[in-house]
Amino acid sequence: MTYYYDMFSTPVGDFSVAVTDAGALVATAFGGRKNLLTRMTAGHSLVRDESKIHRVRRQVSDYFAGKRKSFDLPLAANGTAFQQSVWAALQQIPFGETRSYGALAASVKRAGAARAVGRANATNPICLIVPCHRVIGADGSLTGFAIGKAIKEKLLKHEGAIQTLAKTAA
Repeated sequence: MTYYYDMFSTPVGDFSVAVTDAGALVATAFGGRKNLLTRMTAGHSLVRDESKIHRVRRQVSDYFAGKRKSFDLPLAANGTAFQQSVWAALQQIPFGETRSYGALAASVKRAGAARAVGRANATNPICLIVPCHRVIGADGSLTGFAIGKAIKEKLLKHEGAIQTLAKTAA
């Protein structure tokens, strides 16, 4: 199957996007095409086409401009039923708020499965749009972000969640 992709700049670095012909998101990544490919199921080809990702680009730009707190884009991520449930729960975490891995596990009716939830979070192929950066350690630490702590911190600062983290950790 062929997907379409492009890359554009954001305040926290280059952002790459892959979509289906119908415009549904299959993967996003901070960084270029190589980073995007690591977030995708193998066996798909990518064709660069800026026109296919214009809606995603506009919403991401609005997010960083402070004009948008959530995304309304069609998603087409491949994953197990458990992964899909975790990714759906991530989308329920409001802008500017965080949840611990344990709280996220409880929200998907898998209390005690924080590690499994952490793994599903780490394999989220649609970062930022499906806000895996909003999940933190139980002690308020910025742990477990596959793309790196620096980007996670910048995203949480942008959303105003860093103050919440300082209160949580205190």
